[in-house]
Amino acid sequence: MSDADLHSTVESAGRMPTWFIPHGGGPCFFMDWNPPDAWDRMAHFLRGQAATLPRLPKAIVLVSAHWLEPQFSVTSGAQPELIYDYYGFPPHTYQLKYPAPGEPALADHVTRLLGGAGIAGQANPSRGFDHGMFIPLLLMFPQASIPVVQLSLTQDLDPEAHLRAGQALAPLRDEGVLIVGSGMSFHNMRGYGDPRFGPVSDAFDAWLTQAVEAPPVQRHQALADWTQAPGARLCHPPRAEEHLLPLMVVAGAAGQDPGRRVFSDRVMETTLSAFSFG
Repeated sequence: MSDADLHSTVESAGRMPTWFIPHGGGPCFFMDWNPPDAWDRMAHFLRGQAATLPRLPKAIVLVSAHWLEPQFSVTSGAQPELIYDYYGFPPHTYQLKYPAPGEPALADHVTRLLGGAGIAGQANPSRGFDHGMFIPLLLMFPQASIPVVQLSLTQDLDPEAHLRAGQALAPLRDEGVLIVGSGMSFHNMRGYGDPRFGPVSDAFDAWLTQAVEAPPVQRHQALADWTQAPGARLCHPPRAEEHLLPLMVVAGAAGQDPGRRVFSDRVMETTLSAFSFG
């Protein structure tokens, strides 16, 4: 093995993966639900994810389905507040805390990486952390000691643009930064709890898994054309695909690394999955 190959192998071994995780329904992991065990398997999966990493991340860039802007935006405050952007849940769920620090220098780095790829990006010093961030991270990294910056989606919901944004951020992985996409592989509010959507979600999930596990060039093209998948618009209605788009960012950041499905469960009559790259 040459010195260059050895360096590449060592670098790859220490490189952070990228993740697309389901963040559940509102604060579902921290309240009673019917049936009581509906979210238990997902919670168990999220709690175990940190143990799969090569080392503890220096920082996290989290792409949330719950933040859309005209252009990519990143939280740049030193201590962002929490945004309890869910409604009608028990009072105690509005007292949840996740005091993770922000990282202004990382936010600046993110915007510079985007800019270097010709992608408009901006820092937002006043934006807080929404529940797409703090609900899953309460399970994954409960100590809240790792700095986090949140990255928005863009309002055009263009899958190709989000894949390219992920490509621009790929160097962060070799800097000890974990890139996490927080959304849902199925997100049609009318479909949850309706058994007619079970087979629809199964077919879409099978297609999505095949797309993620395809070689990188084919993976990119399939995800860019995700609306052609079986049942695509029944699983993610038009102009409501924001819960799928974080997957495009983390897939773009995966580069040449392989992807795979690492979790799947039946919740509220639908199939919900998680994917990892690298």
